[in-house]
Amino acid sequence: MKLLSLVACTAAFLSSGALAFPVTETVNCRSGPGTSYGVKKSYTKGHAVTISCQTGGTSVKGNSIWDKTSDGCYVADYYVKTGSNGYVKPKCTNVPSKPTPPKLPGPIKNDYKYSGKCGGVDEWNYYKCQCTSFVAWRINKRLGVKFHNQYKGTNWGNANTWDEAARRTGVKVDNKPVPGCIAQSNAGGYGHVAWVTKVTSKSVTIEEYNYNKKEGYGTRTVPRGNFNYIHIKV
Repeated sequence: MKLLSLVACTAAFLSSGALAFPVTETVNCRSGPGTSYGVKKSYTKGHAVTISCQTGGTSVKGNSIWDKTSDGCYVADYYVKTGSNGYVKPKCTNVPSKPTPPKLPGPIKNDYKYSGKCGGVDEWNYYKCQCTSFVAWRINKRLGVKFHNQYKGTNWGNANTWDEAARRTGVKVDNKPVPGCIAQSNAGGYGHVAWVTKVTSKSVTIEEYNYNKKEGYGTRTVPRGNFNYIHIKV
């Protein structure tokens, strides 16, 4: 949507004669008009996209228009130089329904993407098959939060510093577990983190990596008082 005085300044003609508009920075093209939809592909800065139609969706910096491209996916209009702050194409029909977020805490199963593929560092900057990597995976996958070792601009480090990092960044830490929160302990040389999957008045059931089984998955039911609880989103 970024404005220029003339559409001709921003649009390029394709060989077919259709207008294409450049994107202002690297941006995701999603399966629907909003940030909750899955990413189908990405466009790099300067790439020219052909818009087939436009529709309303998640507001991005005050602009709620999303452009459906000729690739069949949707990109936020804020990042496309159409020369207008309004619609420049017909409104889309048959827009995909907004995806329903999964219910927390999700199924109890070893769905960790690096199960059996240990060694090296993951994309969240943790060692694979460690408790921190498994929990980072769960936060991204089930909470939809783009968590990593430098989340919110601070170093989360080993498990025994996650509670301090959470407090520094305004993430709630308490002794009140709920399904989908993070169990955290400072015990041992590096501490421990786990995914809370069930809560009773006296106990929590957790899923974890690298505790009873080296670089492996496991579950335990333990007293609630064994952990602090970090509430990334819940």
